[in-house]
Amino acid sequence: MIHTLETTVAGRQMKVEYGKVGMLSDCALFMNYGDTVVLVNVNASEQPRAGIDFFPLSVEYEERLYSVGKIPGGFIKREGKPSEKAVLNGRAIDRPIRPLFPKGYRNDVQVVCTVVSVEQDNVPDILAMNAASTALYLSSIPFVDPVGTVSVGLIDGEFVTNPTVTEREKSSLSLTVCATKDRVMMIEAGGDEIPEETMIEAINYGFDQCQQMVKFQEEARAKFGKEKITPELHKVEESLEKDIREFSFEMLKEAMYITDKDERNVKISEIKEKINEAFGEKYEDKMSDIAEVIYGIQKEVVRNMLLKERRRPDGRGFEEIRKISCETGILPRTHGTGLFTRGLTQVMTVATLGALGDVQIIDGLGEEEFKRYMHHYNFPAYSVGEVRPLRGPGRREIGHGALAERALEPLIPSIEEFPYTIRLVSEVLSSNGSTSQASVCGSTLALLDAGVPIKRPAAGIAMGLITSEDLSEEEVLTDIQGIEDFFGDMDFKVAGTEEGITSIQVDTKIKGLSKNCIRQSIEKAKIARLYILDKIKTCIPEPREELSQYAPRMYSITVHPDKIRDIIGPGGKTIKQIIADTGVKIDTNDDGKVVIMSNDSESANAAVKMIKDITKEVEVGEIYLGKVTKIAAFGAFVEIMPKKEGLVHISKLDAERVNKVEDIVSVGDEILVKVTEIDNQGRINLSRKDAIKDTQGNNEEK
Repeated sequence: MIHTLETTVAGRQMKVEYGKVGMLSDCALFMNYGDTVVLVNVNASEQPRAGIDFFPLSVEYEERLYSVGKIPGGFIKREGKPSEKAVLNGRAIDRPIRPLFPKGYRNDVQVVCTVVSVEQDNVPDILAMNAASTALYLSSIPFVDPVGTVSVGLIDGEFVTNPTVTEREKSSLSLTVCATKDRVMMIEAGGDEIPEETMIEAINYGFDQCQQMVKFQEEARAKFGKEKITPELHKVEESLEKDIREFSFEMLKEAMYITDKDERNVKISEIKEKINEAFGEKYEDKMSDIAEVIYGIQKEVVRNMLLKERRRPDGRGFEEIRKISCETGILPRTHGTGLFTRGLTQVMTVATLGALGDVQIIDGLGEEEFKRYMHHYNFPAYSVGEVRPLRGPGRREIGHGALAERALEPLIPSIEEFPYTIRLVSEVLSSNGSTSQASVCGSTLALLDAGVPIKRPAAGIAMGLITSEDLSEEEVLTDIQGIEDFFGDMDFKVAGTEEGITSIQVDTKIKGLSKNCIRQSIEKAKIARLYILDKIKTCIPEPREELSQYAPRMYSITVHPDKIRDIIGPGGKTIKQIIADTGVKIDTNDDGKVVIMSNDSESANAAVKMIKDITKEVEVGEIYLGKVTKIAAFGAFVEIMPKKEGLVHISKLDAERVNKVEDIVSVGDEILVKVTEIDNQGRINLSRKDAIKDTQGNNEEK
């Protein structure tokens, strides 16, 4: 039986259609918002996965280019691995729903969101987040707290729900809020230096707008939802937990009070070896349960230390930032470098300037076709002192790179101000909490060192949270380190400038954040951000006046737009020849702007001259030094500019009568000629006789 339910959100129709497709999935549905349609399928394994100590949730966001009427580019005409945008959307769906599954649930759960139709006014990622929650809530899977998601824009001081394409272009804020009926589950934001109070108001507005989506899902479940199964939840045997706690609690507690991270880790490793020696044989097939009990003890100790004793593992105050150092120019041949160190977290960012032709081409579902500014993030195993194979970027690397990119994007100068493609690469050299925000700081240093005229320096900080079991007590922590992130309840990342916020990303491990927690986090993050910005400005107060000697230089000229095709030539032959002859890079625009990039001013000037020669207009009355290209009985053809040729009639070759053209000129000769006429067909008539007459007395020109 097919079930449908409709509502109106921001003046547009939203509809869920259940029972029509995917009959073998636990729940499969179409969700429409205008003409944007997402297909969601959710399934769970019948039995828990054995031998694991985590919830195996998998969220996949699948983009289909047919949804926007495109055929994939490249040689293979089908979708390949997920785009970076798809990976980020999958992460965004995962983060708010993961904490809402029952504790101890170990069944494999897979959520697959397939974008099958896209109307640009209604973005598919927001719809997919609502559709995923709806499908899980309607299914038999034990997911009982629906999550609503909205995007929020800010136009002329007014908040806009789920802005359209036109509204997104006008908006100074791009905010996504996910919430249950009680608390905020996730926040993603990018903005043009949004004041803290405005951001808090926007989040509260988003929370209120989410309630319509929550009620819509509750109504759908009441009408056609499946009966929820009673899950088999994993529990550690009481005897095992009792043995491990009695044996190791005091040892672990003592170890967790060691402030030095390396010393603490060594001590914990020693304790784990003692536990394995004492109980490895007795609980040979329960090693994951032993690890879970050890984790539980560590978590309990850290949380009591923070909530009851009001002290942090490294002895800092709740609002105290670790020691910071900033350096620039540490690599001699790169265009710009920044080394940012906060405690044991250290990130080196390298800036590279390239031609506009180096932009990243995007073959995706959105309207954006290329990226001129890119940020990439690498997190090797050595950054945490481990040994693992080096592989390509995973979801973490893609997500953290995108977050740092979003934080700095509003500050990047326009093409007109700075006609370069900009790539930043952040190398995490040491990780002990908040490497993504250290990347923001390192990237600011690198941009300033590279001489990029950014609007203002930016910095980032990560806030943490510790709560009691009933969520009645909560403590917000500034600049969380690894142990506080690992055993804490929240990772609240905020980046921005002195003027306001440019990005936010919030993850939570509990069933949501209170409004008071959100306000505290944003307000305390501002204090921390201003402190870090002072450190950055002490190191490098403004962009360097001169680019690195190894950075390419830009030379720009403007020609008539109709001349662009002359520069390019048939099949690109002309522009390719200029590049081959000079070694420069050339970018042309339809508006007539031509940008030449070269490390060598001599080569650039040569290219500029060639382009000017190609685009220069022939003027009647002007005298040119041309080359004879062909001889006929009636005269000689002379090239006076690249691709510009005229005829010197035999009667115009000399002041005296000429019997044969060959008596005066030969092919390859360079002669002075004067333009006497350009006829209606664009044909150029030349005169050597008039050129000689006009230049008589000027020895140099003769």
